Amino acid sequence: MAHVVVIGASTGGLPFAYDAKKTLGNDHKVTVISNNPNFNFIPSNPWVAVGWRSEDDISFELAPHLKRKDINLIVGEATEIKPNDNQVMVGDQVVDYDYLVLATGPKLAFDEVKGLGPDGHSVSICTTAHAKVASDEWEDFCENGGGPIAVGAVQGASCFGPAYEFACIMDTDLKKRGIRDKCPMTFITAEPYIGHLGLGGVGDSKGLLESEFRQRHIKWITNAKVASIAADKVTVEEVNDEGKTIKTHEVETKHTMFLPAFKGVDTVAKLADVDAGYVNPRGFVMINDYQQSPIKENIFSLGVNIAIPPVEPTPVMCGTPKTGYMIESMVTAVVHNIEDMIAGKSPSNIPTWNAVCIADMGDTGAAFVAMPQIPPRNVTWAKKGKMMHLAKIAFEKFFIRNMKTGNSEPAYQKYIFKMLGIERLKKK
Repeated sequence: MAHVVVIGASTGGLPFAYDAKKTLGNDHKVTVISNNPNFNFIPSNPWVAVGWRSEDDISFELAPHLKRKDINLIVGEATEIKPNDNQVMVGDQVVDYDYLVLATGPKLAFDEVKGLGPDGHSVSICTTAHAKVASDEWEDFCENGGGPIAVGAVQGASCFGPAYEFACIMDTDLKKRGIRDKCPMTFITAEPYIGHLGLGGVGDSKGLLESEFRQRHIKWITNAKVASIAADKVTVEEVNDEGKTIKTHEVETKHTMFLPAFKGVDTVAKLADVDAGYVNPRGFVMINDYQQSPIKENIFSLGVNIAIPPVEPTPVMCGTPKTGYMIESMVTAVVHNIEDMIAGKSPSNIPTWNAVCIADMGDTGAAFVAMPQIPPRNVTWAKKGKMMHLAKIAFEKFFIRNMKTGNSEPAYQKYIFKMLGIERLKKK
């Protein structure tokens, strides 16, 4: 019997656990280690932050759903990984494994910008707990008549989509409250242009998002380094194509949200003390084509905590996002590669890293398809419309239901995507 342990139970770790148990069967054991007893649907956090969703709307307890699938759950912090002993420490508890999957998500590097984050002068939508706090501050902000807003993503960030979503969702909510005219909004981003998204653009994402921002009267500053965030202003250095500061802005604000840069979580980053080849200098996990560690063949990684270089040089550092369907393709590859290894074979499954993203804009939405996510691409497409807003709502319900039932890829979803030419694994 092989014991497969996955650290993390979010949008990568939980689908992996379900798929691994289904694929490997009852002859093998699957254990989930999670520092959160609940699953939270992170893509809905922007809605939580303006009061359109509650935590209960997008969360559920992990234990009963995993138990029903005969998957073991350990609730606690994985404090140490001992790869040479095939062990994970959860406090004083020793968890032995035959295969380890790292799906921890990122560490939020708020400390890299003065005043950034919930302990500083900006709210966050990176976790559901953060979004709940942001919702309270949003209500206070609106009840007090609003004021200027600064929103965006700082240097080194890699997840830009939620910043665009949140700007448009705030705009829509303020219009509903009748106070949008009292709330000038500035979007500040490390991207070289609006719609870059850390991907060099997707289709005409530049034209699409610039047009949307003009329509909504959202000003923007690109090639931006956020120097500091105070309670009433954001200090921003705008740079040229050579990365030299050409202008310093002091943007007035009463409500501020910036996405931070990410790092590897401490427990994973400390693998560098065992062998420098496990992680990169930011603490992200190094992998080969099979999502497998180049140092230990029984360690795999998927999701936001893998190391991917930027898609292109930019004047201000922009990371590469790891989006939903891209992560799903990693999940499928890792499950089948572990299956291969248990059968005495070499890993043979390579994820496509295709991206299918739906972004909500409050009263409309946009869809982006990039196949693969990292250019050059076979397919690139972007489309805006009310239908995309409705599709994002439907996807929220669909994904949460799948995570409750333990079926991460229903047959009809698989066949519909296959008809569209969107697949999780590269052809062998």
